Amino acid sequence: MNLLLRLLATLIGARRRSPLGPLDESVMTLRVLPTDVDANLHMNNGRYLSIMDLGRFDLTVRNGLLRATLRRGWRPVVGSVVIRYRRSLDPLQRYELRTRAVCWDEKWIYLEQRFERGGEVAAIGLVKALFVGKSGSVPTRDVFATVGFMGDSPPMPESVELWRRSEAAMTG
Repeated sequence: MNLLLRLLATLIGARRRSPLGPLDESVMTLRVLPTDVDANLHMNNGRYLSIMDLGRFDLTVRNGLLRATLRRGWRPVVGSVVIRYRRSLDPLQRYELRTRAVCWDEKWIYLEQRFERGGEVAAIGLVKALFVGKSGSVPTRDVFATVGFMGDSPPMPESVELWRRSEAAMTG
């Protein structure tokens, strides 16, 4: 229930905040709630992934992608996530979640999501996502065109390229 309330608060908050462009960064200020904490008395590692959903939701609402894609019957889907934990987030501690698209290819959009506290990175994640419609995945050029963006992808960072190669080496 806690995450459902946060999702609703994110939707309301995103609609009141300034719009973003497709390459702009969403910054959300959040707090570690008691329900986010595990037996080690810091934010649970799985909770980071749930909070990352909120950051992507804020970004897509504010840059217009969510509304434009839902009108077409397209839905956002995460294909893969990798995250690195650097520092703990303690109960009731405030932190920022920074979400931005870093690059894309024909199918996937690659996002970076950073959890920061006091200017230091607590965790950083990379997310590979796409939009799907009735006939399968929607090309990224079509996704971005829904909000009038026809530009090319920024160069793919080495971290994303290495992650892509690592995924390609996985079997199963």
